[in-house]
Formats: sequence, structure tokens, C-alpha cells
Amino acid sequence: MDNGAFSYCRYLEGDDEGIAEVVRDYKDGLILYLQGFVQNLYTAEELAEDTFFRLMVKKPKFAGKSSFRSWLYGIGRHAALDHLRKSAKQSPVPIEDMEGYLADETDLERSYIREERMITVHRALAKLPAEYQQVLWLVYFEGFSHEDTQEAMHKSPRQIRNLLYRAKQSLRAELEKEGFEYEEL
Repeated sequence: MDNGAFSYCRYLEGDDEGIAEVVRDYKDGLILYLQGFVQNLYTAEELAEDTFFRLMVKKPKFAGKSSFRSWLYGIGRHAALDHLRKSAKQSPVPIEDMEGYLADETDLERSYIREERMITVHRALAKLPAEYQQVLWLVYFEGFSHEDTQEAMHKSPRQIRNLLYRAKQSLRAELEKEGFEYEEL
């Protein structure tokens, strides 16, 4: 039994934290999967909410014949197909109304990609020695000047330059191990 199935079983037994774990662990992947059906991020998010709502209200039984993820995605797929059937019967939205909507969706997608990159950078950063983490954090995340960083770390200007150079090289190596494509560090 995988973690999702275990969490869902806990929910069925009365532990509300179980469904929170399922949502947290599967929502992003489910949204991207559903977007492939409906070609719209907002609609995919709504369908993912509907999927989790079905789990909470109808409480279908997970038989274990497949992985929990594929079972959950199957429920989401049915929700997407129902949505597509219903929307095929409705009249289309004028293109003028869609311009702002599409721009918002593009911004949201860029924001999501940026967030995923930041998560990858933070994971790689956590693998570095503490001193490297500290100098990178102060300079790039907190926006400290080199002088402020020297003061905070009790280092000389030359030590900060060298430390920052080595930290960036180490971070770059960690990111490349993970297949991360970066613009500039």
C-alpha cells in the first residue's frame, strides 16, 4: 500500500489529516494531468477540487488493483470528461472575453514554473556546506550587499568573494546533477 492509499484509508477511518495529505501530495500532478484534457489551467484546478471533493463526500473505496495515483487520476479523468460533455452543449465564449483570461493563465503558469525552479534551487542549496548556504542566502535571497554579508559572517572582503565564488560553483554543480537548466547564477 503506497502513501496515498494509506493516507486515504486513514481518512476513511476518521482521520481528517489523511485527506489533507492526499490533497497536498497529489494536487499539482493532478492539475497538470487534467489540464491536458481541458487545455485550461483554471478549469483543471476546479476539476482537481471536484475530484478531491468526490473523495471527501462520496468516499469511494480504493480496491488496490492499481496504484493509488492512477485510481485518483481516473476519478479526475471522469470529472474532466463530464466537464467536456457539459461544455460541448454550451455556447462558446466570445474571443474578446478570452484575451484577459488567457493572459492571466499564462502569468499563472509562469508563476508555477518559477516556483518549481525555486523549490529545486532550495533543495540543491540544502545539500551545500552551511557556510556556502549562508553566503548564498544572504546575498541572493536576502539581498545583502557584500559589505553587509562580511559583517554578518565576520569575514574579510576577500573571504566573502572567494566563499561566494565557491558556493556558486558548488550550487551550479548540484543543480546540473538534477538536470536543472538555469539562466544565470
